[in-house]
Amino acid sequence: MGLILGAKEKFVGRDEIAMVRTPEGTDTWQPVPHIQVIESLENSIRSRGWRISAEQYGLARDNQKLFGVMSIANTDNSDWSRTIGIRNSHDKSLCVGITAGVSVLVCSNLAFGGTTVLQKRHTSGLDIAEMVEAGVQTLADSFLTLELALDRLRDIYLNYDQARSLIVQIAEEDAIPSCDILPVFREFQSPRHNDFGDPSCWSLLNSITELSHKYAPARVDRCHRKLTRLFGLDGGRPALQLPN
Repeated sequence: MGLILGAKEKFVGRDEIAMVRTPEGTDTWQPVPHIQVIESLENSIRSRGWRISAEQYGLARDNQKLFGVMSIANTDNSDWSRTIGIRNSHDKSLCVGITAGVSVLVCSNLAFGGTTVLQKRHTSGLDIAEMVEAGVQTLADSFLTLELALDRLRDIYLNYDQARSLIVQIAEEDAIPSCDILPVFREFQSPRHNDFGDPSCWSLLNSITELSHKYAPARVDRCHRKLTRLFGLDGGRPALQLPN
């Protein structure tokens, strides 16, 4: 499905997630149990008749951070399946978040619409089930916005000079580390998947997400959030200077 963990992170199932201790809250900060985020999302998804076809979760920083991906079997697109990205933390480092995304079928590369449709600080009085329900209501539109943006990227072709320039800009924005500039360019030149043989912005995006498989969860999360803004995956104007 595309969720990659670093050396100090681990893949986990729901049973293990349910055993993670949630720290005591305060008057102004109330952490949300990781398993409660997952179960609230599942309930909201199923209430709409959507089917979860696959799910994958990882824990980081001594179980303080949760990252996950759910694949939703509700699209007939031959290139990707719809996914929902999930994140939560018990150390105040992340907001509770769910995000519309896609998983490219040929390689499991992930792309996310930039707007996290549920993102609240862990404040006292937080009703996570209510917030998840409100967030899921917006997912259908978020999926369409993301898919339209990806389709536009397929129609924007790049020569090698343009691709090199964009990769440098992407590194300058800290979406990827500078040491990956050359590996990304090589992946763009000679992609390991034939589906990305056309030198388009879509192929460039997949060159980056292909390389991001080696990143730890927090780095992957930052990479995807940056790529969303840079390529305009949330329907906004791309921050990159893409060719016309």
